[in-house]
Amino acid sequence: MFNLFKAPCLSIDLGTVNTLIYLNDELVLNEPSVVAVRDDKTTLERTVVAVGKEAKAMLGRTPDSIQAIRPMRDGVIADFTITKKMLQHFMKSVSRSGFFSPSPNVLICVPCGATQVERRAIKESAVEAGARDVFLIDEPIAASLGAGVDISASLGHMIIDIGGGTSEIAVMSLNGLVYADSLRTAGDTFNDEIVKYVRHEHSIIIGETTAEKIKEDIGSAFKVTAVKRKTYVGRGVSSGLPEKFIMTNIQVLEALTVPLSSLISGIRLALEKTPPELSSDIAKNGVMLTGGGALLEGLGMLIKDKTNLDVHIADDPLTCAVRGGCIALDLIDEKSLNFLSAE
Repeated sequence: MFNLFKAPCLSIDLGTVNTLIYLNDELVLNEPSVVAVRDDKTTLERTVVAVGKEAKAMLGRTPDSIQAIRPMRDGVIADFTITKKMLQHFMKSVSRSGFFSPSPNVLICVPCGATQVERRAIKESAVEAGARDVFLIDEPIAASLGAGVDISASLGHMIIDIGGGTSEIAVMSLNGLVYADSLRTAGDTFNDEIVKYVRHEHSIIIGETTAEKIKEDIGSAFKVTAVKRKTYVGRGVSSGLPEKFIMTNIQVLEALTVPLSSLISGIRLALEKTPPELSSDIAKNGVMLTGGGALLEGLGMLIKDKTNLDVHIADDPLTCAVRGGCIALDLIDEKSLNFLSAE
């Protein structure tokens, strides 16, 4: 166990889409998990050109010599080397701001479905990026703490944390996970389905960035009477030229039918696997929604319609997990804190 007063402590949500860092109850970094690298064909070395927002702006716009890479996939490391460089950059950028100078102790949120190999890769990446001690916490627990849910009592709480790469569905009681599942149905899946829909219905090709914009602008998870429509631009399949097309919230709902059904199936399975006593608690307390996916319009209404449970959306759901990690760091010396892993 490390001493919190001797070394600074960082809470990091190393997400598929965004990386967030909390220090001293303050959000000090919120950047896209994207790295742009240049491949040197003579030395076969990869040089980092940009990280974060600057690199995200290059997605789909780079020449052959530069690649914009998302090193995290489905909440775990897909490219170890690039992830290490990305972490080094983020931690150094916080250091340059004068927040800390010695090697920090780090707590990282990980999907509950991550294997031991994946957890070890995340820890090693943080250590090689300059961390002194690294602790891991399951994302549903961190998100619960960040949402203000009291998981220490002998009451059942259900949380659904919808991120970019995974959706975490968990039932908790007495600081532990009674049931947990990590679905590969999340924000990235929604974007992919929108890309497919636009190509199929409009014969237009769009990129991930445009699909994400459509989701954020007029995304919908539940049928409503009010129709929203916006115009976007893509590339015509047959002409190869830029073409405008109109998308409505009803069309987005149609595009998201399959992933939303998968998410509802995961929630129902969790309720089926929950012990009866905890089920009664969940029926009374409802479900807590966190993560960026919680901002999808109508998602709470969809879950309520399919499960008959009240749905609460956390304040600032995007930062729930990283804020919860910060709370866990504050409680790290308490014996009741049994959900941290130093694996």
